[in-house]
Amino acid sequence: MNKNYLFLFFIFLNICFIRAQNYTISGYVSDEKNGETLINSSVYELNSNRGSVTNVYGFYSITVPKGSSQFIYSYVGYATQKLSFVLTKDTVINIRLRESTELGEVTVIGNRKELGVQGSQMSTIEIPISQIKSVPSLFGETDVLKALQLLPGVKAGTEGTAGFYVRGGGPDENLLLLDGVPVYNVNHMFGFVSIFNADAIKNVTLYKGSFPARFGGRLSSVVDIRMKDGDNKSYHGNISVGVISSKINLEGPVFNENTTFNFSARRSYADLLIQPIVAAAAKQNGSGKASAGYYFYDLNAKITHKFSDKDRLYLSTYMGDDVIYANLQESYTDLSNGSQSSRLKMNWNWGNLISALRWNHVINNKLFMNTTAAFTRYRFYVGIGTENNTTITTPPSVSSQAITVGYQSGIEDISAKVDFDWTPYNNHDIKFGANYTFHTFSPGVTILQVKITENDPTQSMDTAIAIGDRNVTSHETLAYFEDNISLGSIVKVNLGLHYSNFIVQQQFYQSLQPRIGLRVLLNNDLSLKAGFATMSQYIHLLSNSNISLPTDLWVPVTKRIVPMISQQVSAGVFYNLLNIVDLSVEGYYKSMENLIEYQDGASFLGSSTGWEDKVYMGRGWAYGVEFLAQKTVGKTTGWIGYTWSKTERLFDRPGQELNNGVAFPAKYDRRNDFSIVVSHKFSDRIDIAATWVYNTGSCGTLAMQNYGATDVPQSQGNNFYGYTYYPSGNGSVTTVTNPINTTLPYVSSRNNFRYDPYHRLDFGVNFNKQKKHGRRTWNISVYNLYNQLNPFLTTVTSKSEVNPATGQVTSRNALTQISLFPIIPSVSYTYKF
Repeated sequence: MNKNYLFLFFIFLNICFIRAQNYTISGYVSDEKNGETLINSSVYELNSNRGSVTNVYGFYSITVPKGSSQFIYSYVGYATQKLSFVLTKDTVINIRLRESTELGEVTVIGNRKELGVQGSQMSTIEIPISQIKSVPSLFGETDVLKALQLLPGVKAGTEGTAGFYVRGGGPDENLLLLDGVPVYNVNHMFGFVSIFNADAIKNVTLYKGSFPARFGGRLSSVVDIRMKDGDNKSYHGNISVGVISSKINLEGPVFNENTTFNFSARRSYADLLIQPIVAAAAKQNGSGKASAGYYFYDLNAKITHKFSDKDRLYLSTYMGDDVIYANLQESYTDLSNGSQSSRLKMNWNWGNLISALRWNHVINNKLFMNTTAAFTRYRFYVGIGTENNTTITTPPSVSSQAITVGYQSGIEDISAKVDFDWTPYNNHDIKFGANYTFHTFSPGVTILQVKITENDPTQSMDTAIAIGDRNVTSHETLAYFEDNISLGSIVKVNLGLHYSNFIVQQQFYQSLQPRIGLRVLLNNDLSLKAGFATMSQYIHLLSNSNISLPTDLWVPVTKRIVPMISQQVSAGVFYNLLNIVDLSVEGYYKSMENLIEYQDGASFLGSSTGWEDKVYMGRGWAYGVEFLAQKTVGKTTGWIGYTWSKTERLFDRPGQELNNGVAFPAKYDRRNDFSIVVSHKFSDRIDIAATWVYNTGSCGTLAMQNYGATDVPQSQGNNFYGYTYYPSGNGSVTTVTNPINTTLPYVSSRNNFRYDPYHRLDFGVNFNKQKKHGRRTWNISVYNLYNQLNPFLTTVTSKSEVNPATGQVTSRNALTQISLFPIIPSVSYTYKF
């Protein structure tokens, strides 16, 4: 009897196994026209109601029951593709989607996109590169980072610059990745143009909170920028000529579609335009030959090779510099005895070099591996030198003397990492990996070089003296594990753990950072999400300027300056309106520990010597609410964003008090930020774009009073620290006056002054025309269309007035607002072939 039961039990198990037998479908999703892999495209199986998304290399893996299957592949901006078949084994299916602008064709079936309603990820925004290119910008220069400034939760820094502040963090708390490699200096032209050439970029994703466990090293945000692989079907490219720079992009297959390349170059040409003027002026003044100028350039290159469906190799590189130079050469001739010449030269340059070699390998249909070896370097150099040459006829002799004084600094990383994507079961999507980085910090060295050449070798010399800080090396290691778990169709949880350690100057720091994301699906178009993340940062950026300067210096933590730590909790509501518009409302609270600020009166002058003695450590917090409505398909696209937020700092540790140990607003604390970005395509010939922004003024520290023999004036009524406020009529000059017969400035508190609100309208129009061998586009853009004179800087000046009746001299303080950017039109020409 027992044997019969045992036999029936095994039959039952076998039946259950057969009924539950699953197979795995895996492969790549790419663009039908050019073969570019599509990141975060949706893969959905209707019968089982199971879905997946492609990773950053376009790879997907989904496990479904055996039998009849109906797969739907979709991606925003592309026509949906359906595939029906009987599944009898593990299968590899590579899909190519066709680009389309018709709303009926581009619906993302099941809305399975990880960043959308049904995904567990929140506080994350992905912007199509086509939208970034359509955003009007300063000088008509397409800029990725300035487009990010228009998103909720992101605050722009100084007007016109590419710097940004995310949810109360500082500019050095943003991790910017180019093909997975950190970039330490992301600006050209002192921050007015970013280094990212939009022609070379495929995808941009911003993480503001609820960070996936695979990211770490910064407190406030991650900007993941991926370069294009290159067209594997045909050769094509474009050439653009703008107001400040020109650029070229070329891509195509190498021999066959298994190997592709993408190459982009950009260069400004202000130096080429002013060079004839400088030379003519020097000639007119009899100063000899002269040359001077400034330019920047970028080079992006990427080669991709497909060995098979299981193995692919990527080599990407970026090189870019800013260069300021000046040369003055004079010659004197004495016909009786010889000649003499002198030369004065100055060279100031800074820039990045980034390279990454990646190998993708599909270990099996459920396990994907990526290995990366990378190098990144930022370096800064400025040098001034003189050279004198003398030639004597009788007796014949030649002599020269050259003296050069230079200063250099920078940071360099060599890293290796491995990442895995694993889908062991249909309700688990696991990512894990590890990374090692060897940092070399070059804090700043001054080099004096003297070279003297004479006929007599014994009188010649060539020597160099270096003065400054030694290089500092450190080791950073991290490991992570995250699991995206589906608990039925309603609840989805992302559980992650990020571990990191940092070794520098015999000091060992480590951090264990939990990450949690939760999604509750109320219906197919509405969900609630919540997230928690802890972040740690081991490096600081020394700077005492509101704009990005090449002298800004990266330094590691020390025994006295410990790592910064943040904890952020967020929650939100997400809604998909008719598969056309994504709506979201998010609230967040973030606390930050071990922040650094300069002591009162301290500054940074390009050297890291003694920097620990110039800073205090404290804490901060930020909280706010963000709203976003984004439309990415159709003839009209764009977004509306609004942020209400508050950010404060507190430095009250004994002996390290700032602002008398009382909390004060952060530099870019702004209560309200509002932005509208819209583009519309009227036809194949004409499309337009416009941007309008409004935000509360940022903070500044000003000496609003003087003190001396008399008492400090007290605040009266609506007076601001004793000064009556008179708003300016045109926004360009604001004056605050109060008669004070004293001489010394008095600062009541840190960031005690708030600038006027900032608002601006930008507009651009494209005129397109199809030519015989390509397509040409004329772009006309206007920055600050209604010429709003927004505050760039405010200064306090003292003005003396004489009373005609008494002859008494009275001093009055005045606040003068300086505006930098009025209405600025620009034009560019692009030819695509």
